[in-house]
Amino acid sequence: MPESAPVRTTADQTGLPSDATPLTQAGTTGADADRAAWWRDAVIYQVYIRSFADSDGDGVGDMGGIRQRLPHLADLGVDAVWITPFYTSPMADGGYDVADYRDVDPLFGGLEDFDAMLAEAHRLGIKVIVDLVPNHTSDQHPWFVEALAAEPGSPARERYIFRPGRGENGELPPNDWESVFGGLAWTRTTNPDGTPGEWYLHLFAPEQPDLNWRNPAVREEFADILRFWLDRGVDGFRVDVAHGMFKAEGLPDVGTTGQAEMLTTAVLPYWDQDEVHGVYREWRALLDSYPGERIFVAEAWVPNAERMARYLRADELHQAFNFAYLHAEWSAEALRAVIDDSLAATAQVGAPTTWVLSNHDVVRHVTRYGGGEQGTRRARAAALLMLGLPGSAYVYQGEELGLEEIQDLPVELIEDPRYHRTNGEDPGRDGCRVPLPWSGTAAPFGFGPEGLEKAWLPAPARWAALTVEAQREDPASMLSLYREALRLRRQWGGGELLNWLPSPEGVLTFSRETGLEVTVNVTDKDVELPAPGEVLLASAPVEVTGGVARIPAETAVWWRGAGA
Repeated sequence: MPESAPVRTTADQTGLPSDATPLTQAGTTGADADRAAWWRDAVIYQVYIRSFADSDGDGVGDMGGIRQRLPHLADLGVDAVWITPFYTSPMADGGYDVADYRDVDPLFGGLEDFDAMLAEAHRLGIKVIVDLVPNHTSDQHPWFVEALAAEPGSPARERYIFRPGRGENGELPPNDWESVFGGLAWTRTTNPDGTPGEWYLHLFAPEQPDLNWRNPAVREEFADILRFWLDRGVDGFRVDVAHGMFKAEGLPDVGTTGQAEMLTTAVLPYWDQDEVHGVYREWRALLDSYPGERIFVAEAWVPNAERMARYLRADELHQAFNFAYLHAEWSAEALRAVIDDSLAATAQVGAPTTWVLSNHDVVRHVTRYGGGEQGTRRARAAALLMLGLPGSAYVYQGEELGLEEIQDLPVELIEDPRYHRTNGEDPGRDGCRVPLPWSGTAAPFGFGPEGLEKAWLPAPARWAALTVEAQREDPASMLSLYREALRLRRQWGGGELLNWLPSPEGVLTFSRETGLEVTVNVTDKDVELPAPGEVLLASAPVEVTGGVARIPAETAVWWRGAGA
């Protein structure tokens, strides 16, 4: 592609897959097209509820804490908040093992607390997206309790994936599938008389049995769950493991070990099966029957950008997390390639591209980018690059504070099943889930009410310099950078066109339709180049002398272009 070639993030629907439905703006037509506008360039903030804010002093975040801290999100300037699961759960996997999809776990409050939080968010102009977990339930869900007590082949067992074992006496698992959390993806049951019984599938922990999405009862149940939360007024759903749910007919062996890592691009018989798209068409029709701007966003790990685009066809889901961008290495070549691939793929289906740097399942990007001063410098530049791109951006709680991964948590406090099921070989994800520092000079840094001595995970003493309170009035802080970037983004970040401009090796430069120009020096050396206009925002101080700009190493700049 020539350096000056424009990349559009929408298309005229040419090149659609053969079974896609060509509609305007994600399934709407005429005057209704406006209702789909907000999510196309929204900034959505992820709240990991256990670690955001504690209102009742038990050391664990909750609904009341979210409500109390919503002004922080309004001040930051986000459009929506996505909240991780808060449903009734034994918490074998941080709430992603759901026992009741229509209630709030007492750890986090009650339905009345959710309703109060939702009302306050809407009052502040913030939309609320909740997590939906359709691939599996908790093993304490009434359905699974009933299934264990039922006979093989019974309707209760048909809601899940039970199979007889292989071997002479059924002592071997039904196939060679492995759990994402380590070990087999199968657990054998015990019959009422004490003899060994069938096996059940769990692609995650044994406490998370997979549902059988070929069973109409499962589809009906989740349609009703969607209605329950839509009727309460939620603005959308983040779909957990959206590429799972269906497993290939016959449950064939894979033939390899180390296969089940969720971050894989391999083609496997339990990820990214075509049948899942029929469910999403049903869900989209249901969602579109409600007034307002309601959306779905998919967590889908798939082999390539083209497979991802299938989830974003006009009559399916609205957004999907761009994990290829999250995992791109820190180089101009790699970043340019994933940006181009992402924009081209979503353009085929007229969907916006999403951009994300961190979430509750991956190492925080300050640490991924090298940690310390270098990691922070790169993270500041990465924030301006991400927020300068066309499409929607996701911000994980604490990245606006520049938080790093905590890699020395006390072993006895680690709760992540990935750590325990691999005997510590996988460090787990708790290092990115340490409670947020809000204020004060000692842990837990205002995470809970006055007098709270400790949170469920400890924050390091050095976070005293990174609290919201410490950064709020500091114009050079990470928080101020994010806040100003979101403010300017509303003015200068519009449009769905990205135009790459000539730039030195190791430097990315592009313009947007509004006149915004973005320059990112990805190298470890300062570079000099002609200043294209007025500096709107920079991740580090930039010198402009006689029309020439000196851009420090690993620094991003937003310019008001000369023609703007």
